[in-house]
Amino acid sequence: MAKVSIRELDLKGKRVFLRVDFNVPLNDEGAITDDTRIRAALPTIELGLRKGARLIIASHLGRPKGKPNPKMSMRPAAARLGELLGKPAEFAADCIGAEAELKSGALKDGEVLVLENLRFHAEE
Repeated sequence: MAKVSIRELDLKGKRVFLRVDFNVPLNDEGAITDDTRIRAALPTIELGLRKGARLIIASHLGRPKGKPNPKMSMRPAAARLGELLGKPAEFAADCIGAEAELKSGALKDGEVLVLENLRFHAEE
């Protein structure tokens, strides 16, 4: 079976789950000190948004050992992504459950949602 590129897909109106590497370094105040990994994902994210996708972005940050740790939240990455895109990136305080489902279901074409750190769950 031939591989298909995101460039070839019709994404308009479709919810697209995108796993990215936003494992960025944070300082003691929780600010990103190097956004290289977020910038590296931008071409794919921007293409999806231009094609009308409703992007749901998942990543991990650090090694929280399967428990929530506010120092390893994806919230700063979501904020930085919004800055780079020039439009808000919605944030869900968990990667599973009612809030994540509600927010992902409410996305409109060309909008993006960043889920909380996948590694806050031992299953990850």
